[in-house]
Amino acid sequence: MTGRLKDRVAIVVGAGSSGPGWGNGKCTALTFARQGARVFCVDRKRAAAEETVGLIEKEGGTAVAFEADASRNSDVKSMVDTCLAKWGRIDVLDNNVGIGSQGGPVELSEDEWDKVFDVNVKSFFLTAKHVIPVMEKQGKGSIVNVSSIASIRSPKGISYLAYNASKGAVNSLTLAIASQYAEKGIRCNAILPGLMHTPMIDFLAEQYAKGEKDHNQAYDKMIALRDKASPTGKMGTGWDTANAALFLASDEAAYVNGHLLVVDGGITVRA
Repeated sequence: MTGRLKDRVAIVVGAGSSGPGWGNGKCTALTFARQGARVFCVDRKRAAAEETVGLIEKEGGTAVAFEADASRNSDVKSMVDTCLAKWGRIDVLDNNVGIGSQGGPVELSEDEWDKVFDVNVKSFFLTAKHVIPVMEKQGKGSIVNVSSIASIRSPKGISYLAYNASKGAVNSLTLAIASQYAEKGIRCNAILPGLMHTPMIDFLAEQYAKGEKDHNQAYDKMIALRDKASPTGKMGTGWDTANAALFLASDEAAYVNGHLLVVDGGITVRA
């Protein structure tokens, strides 16, 4: 415990992983705890949140698991109330929830579009809605939203319109909150991860490896293609996102507000 977040209380929404391995939220929760924060680990799957809490406690950190659907107002209100009852304050809000979706405007159903926006955008709105009043009373707070480079680029051959659009909305939401609440001592920034090797990308395997019938082989092919596409020769990991979140949450970023921090190995600077 080196203390960059010593005595802080951090809510990490999406603190579990969507599958086996290390997602952005799980990595961020552990990173915050290692830096001295008490971490309120929120996930729609209690077992996923509890797994993260167990990893934190194993290292001597402090954490609590909470089950919530962040796209539901009542769940988010209960999340904030429970955290306040437990620890009395909220210093950091880290929004990690997100789902992917394939298809362009013709193929995509209206229901799928609504689902993606509920999870990827509405949840960030609701958490901010309930956490910001707490931070206002404290006179300080940091909000970190996980967006994506999909918000600023759409590579040829891969179509996920709703995801692109929803992450673009996250960027705009981030900037609006940053501007409105700067005078209140509340900072709001976003992280735009690039090609990352996390459990969330599993659903993309068949789209990357078209014609491959075996999922495992399609997955391996996808990993190879994504590694090759990264300027560094390897995808990033959830730990890269977590380290960016730690910087933005800490006092080292005290004058960083309304920033969209790209964490992508340099892929967006290439044509």
